[in-house]
Amino acid sequence: MARARVKPEVMSPVGGWPQLRAAVEAGADAVFFGVQPAQGQGFHARAKVGFSAEELPDIMRTLHERGVQGFVTFNVLVFDRELRDAERQLIHLAESGVDALIVQDHGVARLAHSICPDLPIHGSTQMSITSAEGAELARRFGASRVVLGRELSLRDIGRIAAQTDMELETFVHGALCVSYSGQCFSSEAWGGRSANRGQCAQACRLPYEMLVDGEQRDLGDARYLLSPGDLYALHQVPELVRLGIDCLKIEGRYKDAEFVALTTAAYRKAVDEAWAGLPLSVTPDEERDLEQAYSRGLGPHFMSGTNHQQVVRGRAPRHRGVRVGTVRGTTERGVLVELSEEVRPGDGLVFDPANWRAPEGREEGGFLYGLWQRGRQVEDVRPGETAELRFGRGAVDPARVRPGDPVWRTQDPGLSARVRPLLEAGDPVYTRPVTAHFRGHLGEVPALTLTDEGGRSVTVTLPDPLQPARNRALDEAGLREQLGKLGGTGYHLAALTADLSGPGFLPVSQLNALRREAAEQLTALRGQAPERRIIPRLEEVLGAEGRRRKAEAPQPTAHTPQPRLHVLVRTPEQLDAALAERPDSITLDYLELYGLKPSVERVREVGLKVRVASPRILKPTEQNLQKFLLSLGAEVLVRSGGLLEGLQDVPDRPALTGDFSLNAANVLTTRALLDLGLERVTPTHDLNARQVTDLAALVGPERLEAIAYQHLPVFHTEHCVFCRFLSEGTDYTNCGHPCESHRVALRDERGVAHPVMADVGCRNTIFEGRPQVAGRHLQDWLAAGLRDFRLEFVHETPGQVREVIRAHRAFLAGELSAAALEAALERQADQGTTEGSLFVPEGFDRLPALPVL
Repeated sequence: MARARVKPEVMSPVGGWPQLRAAVEAGADAVFFGVQPAQGQGFHARAKVGFSAEELPDIMRTLHERGVQGFVTFNVLVFDRELRDAERQLIHLAESGVDALIVQDHGVARLAHSICPDLPIHGSTQMSITSAEGAELARRFGASRVVLGRELSLRDIGRIAAQTDMELETFVHGALCVSYSGQCFSSEAWGGRSANRGQCAQACRLPYEMLVDGEQRDLGDARYLLSPGDLYALHQVPELVRLGIDCLKIEGRYKDAEFVALTTAAYRKAVDEAWAGLPLSVTPDEERDLEQAYSRGLGPHFMSGTNHQQVVRGRAPRHRGVRVGTVRGTTERGVLVELSEEVRPGDGLVFDPANWRAPEGREEGGFLYGLWQRGRQVEDVRPGETAELRFGRGAVDPARVRPGDPVWRTQDPGLSARVRPLLEAGDPVYTRPVTAHFRGHLGEVPALTLTDEGGRSVTVTLPDPLQPARNRALDEAGLREQLGKLGGTGYHLAALTADLSGPGFLPVSQLNALRREAAEQLTALRGQAPERRIIPRLEEVLGAEGRRRKAEAPQPTAHTPQPRLHVLVRTPEQLDAALAERPDSITLDYLELYGLKPSVERVREVGLKVRVASPRILKPTEQNLQKFLLSLGAEVLVRSGGLLEGLQDVPDRPALTGDFSLNAANVLTTRALLDLGLERVTPTHDLNARQVTDLAALVGPERLEAIAYQHLPVFHTEHCVFCRFLSEGTDYTNCGHPCESHRVALRDERGVAHPVMADVGCRNTIFEGRPQVAGRHLQDWLAAGLRDFRLEFVHETPGQVREVIRAHRAFLAGELSAAALEAALERQADQGTTEGSLFVPEGFDRLPALPVL
């Protein structure tokens, strides 16, 4: 599919006014930010930063006057009790003139598009889009652009670009999440705060110990096993331009104005050079400044292809800046450091101890006071030489610094001075091109037309006709000199045409007045909010859903349908135990595809329904998995939006169930997914037990499959801990496949060990070590009409599988109380059980009422 070649936008993160000004002056084409309403929930994934709803019209006018687009993040899952508030905010955003909404929730994307068809919708990276099929699914919900997953290589991005004409946006700089965005439930599991709701607790930045076959593995200086470095793809910009990518995005709405200015300017320059066919001209000093501004270790990481030894170094989880040397010893007053970079008094330095202390304690560091060599204070030291570094009294304890420790510069006062022109500018620094046309005919009023890069034009005239010249007549050179004086306006003159007739004369003061008036009018025109058709749609949508719900509701019968148990197993040994208990269906979720077919046959032979679970992520080279899954003749548990799209036109497709990873959080999304051919949907893990009940009331309990027992999948990551820490290989071709021969778990600071499993694409899932049980909520779910319950196993033994199934069957038969069920499950669990994401917080009943269908 041919793509139109476009010059990519440079998009910058904005957490407040200083960052916004920095982005504009550094040359951003677009900025993205969140908006917080005066009351109620803010629907954006960086809850601590952003702008108020009241100031949004002024923000958009400011941006548009400078030729910058403003994209608003609406990138969280929206709950049913929030839908009315969400609609009110969507209407305000559309009225305020925002240029696009960045949306995660599929149902909300469709709602926003129906409210204002003129407002572009961009599918957030939290939609986990890694294929052309995933992009096409987003198009079904109103998106015109998608933000691709950060785990894609340039080759993957190119394949997607060749298969869809959707606008494509990709991250090029900033922090990486270890988990696929939209697929992380660690904050939900361990803190009751959802990353899909803008409340990430950054559990990936914590230290972990690795257990291999039950024994702790010594990993040297690596403790932060899930903390990736930062993305730096400046050198990949020419290839992204060649591929036709529409937007290059910088991550960092929590970063300061210096970071925004430096990164924006760097990528602005790189895009301009690539578009002009020039080689990248970034200097070592410029690259060092980017590293100094913020870095956990910069690299292209997944964009350059798979290398599991590079993404996670594991020494530290926080900003490091630039490495400036290595500790060689200590003195009474300071630290001896062999320097690799120049350092100056006032620099902020930190000594990196990695993993040699227990407990770790604080890192040593402070602001450099001075440098000494051979007993004398010196102004500078050449790289490669050793100097004594001294700090303020008590800033550094030499006893806590050891030879070999890396030394990092975390703060550089010189950097602030270099970036200050972009942050404290009076007049605009980055200007946009305008073309001018001057018409000057004797006896007619002179007219000046200014046209901006978007084709908007204004024409201004003087009150009096042009008079004959007595001395110097108007000419094109003189016009270019005076009309090009656009300093302070945000414009520069790119081209001038003149239509002159007769030797006319115009005083310089009148030419200047003409220029000023034209620039002012053009700026006012650019700042106007667009006219849009905006119609509230939620009540209409809910009414239609209510009518459909009544029409589809099962007819009353004399007998209440019996509850059904669906069991998911991950090993042949677990399958043996499950077959002996004969649940209503068995789902196979195997690492090895080769074992699936005989296991499917075994389940079918004993007369049970069988499903196979799809991967949660499908990349462009993995589409053959769809054919393989269909070839098994089993039902499919659909975990990937791209797979769901790919199955739309498949004839005689098997029965499909949508899993939690499709992130169905409300009636709009759940119904839309059901309309794509799913028989049932498992709600997202962002819902608590009461919200699952609410959703059942809105879509029908027969359309939901709730998970009653599982190990919550807290991280789902492209980064393979098996390959990184149990091999010297870079990917599956040379790692030796330790995932097939070892059991691995990551133990957190509380002592809980969390199992790690790999899927067919070598992606890892880290599971909560304690099973999450729904015992205290099952009676409410049954009363709400729910009848389909799933039990999922990870590292359970066959005996544990049997006992968990039996306990749930006994409860559903009325032979066990909820308390007895929970006690039985607690006895079977090696590390105890948890209520996890199902916990219903105090005050839930005071939330707004459910929408009425």
